[in-house]
Amino acid sequence: MATFAELINSNKPVLVDFSAEWCGPCKMMKPILEQVKADLGDSATIIKVDVDKNKSAANAYKIQGVPTLIVFKHGKPMWRQSGVVQADQLKSVIKKYI
Repeated sequence: MATFAELINSNKPVLVDFSAEWCGPCKMMKPILEQVKADLGDSATIIKVDVDKNKSAANAYKIQGVPTLIVFKHGKPMWRQSGVVQADQLKSVIKKYI
């Protein structure tokens, strides 16, 4: 499996969902992310990072609360928001970087 750094260094936008198993709002993001993935297809990558299992990645990006969503392009954070984000808003953000 590719490392986190390799994944976010893509030419296409990479949406990282920093979440946790115990987090209610994180569970609400699952169907939203599935819809975004279905609509955008291969033009963007969506990955989920469990902050409890990947403390180094969570610390590196100063994740204070979950869910926190970050869009990366070429390894750089381009957009960031905490909390539940609706599918239409996420798609419009990601499309800016495609």
